[in-house]
Amino acid sequence: MTISTNLHLPANFTSDQNCQFEIRAAQIEDVPGLTDILADSFHSQEGVLGWAYPFLKLGIYEDLRNRLRTTTRHHICLVAADCSVKGDRLAGIVELSLRSKNPFTNQRFPYISNLAVRRHYRRRGVAQQMLLKCEQIALVWEYQDLYLHVLENNHQARQLYCKLGYQLEQVDFNWSTWLLGRPRQILLHKQLEAGCMR
Repeated sequence: MTISTNLHLPANFTSDQNCQFEIRAAQIEDVPGLTDILADSFHSQEGVLGWAYPFLKLGIYEDLRNRLRTTTRHHICLVAADCSVKGDRLAGIVELSLRSKNPFTNQRFPYISNLAVRRHYRRRGVAQQMLLKCEQIALVWEYQDLYLHVLENNHQARQLYCKLGYQLEQVDFNWSTWLLGRPRQILLHKQLEAGCMR
């Protein structure tokens, strides 16, 4: 079953056919594979909380399945599929939606979330290709600003975002940072150029 995105995307929305990875809209049958990528990227099976991993994975599965079944005008889940492997080997996932910047205003902006790449495919340009597709979509939605969060100790991701032109917007503070010593979340912003449809 193909998920409708209610979007009018550019004709060149999918990756070049000569490229190893095709970036396309997620389909409901992708959910199990995407769940594996997200769970492995954001949760550990080791240590004290390892016992909770199956429950966290089930929650990810249900959340993702529900988001894909609920079509809204400004939400899309993209996957990177390895074109060089028989079948449709999923290499990564990213979601783009609109979020409110301030709970007291109706101003909304494109926000990137759940960017994750399967371990085997890391450092091969998958995340960069998915981010560039998010830029295309934001421009199709007629927005010229794009936001995302990154943990302050995720230096590899921060390096990629910096390379792509993201800049510091603000450093978020919450009580778990102070009480539990968790890394802070950093909100990054990129201003898009309307003429740059990659």
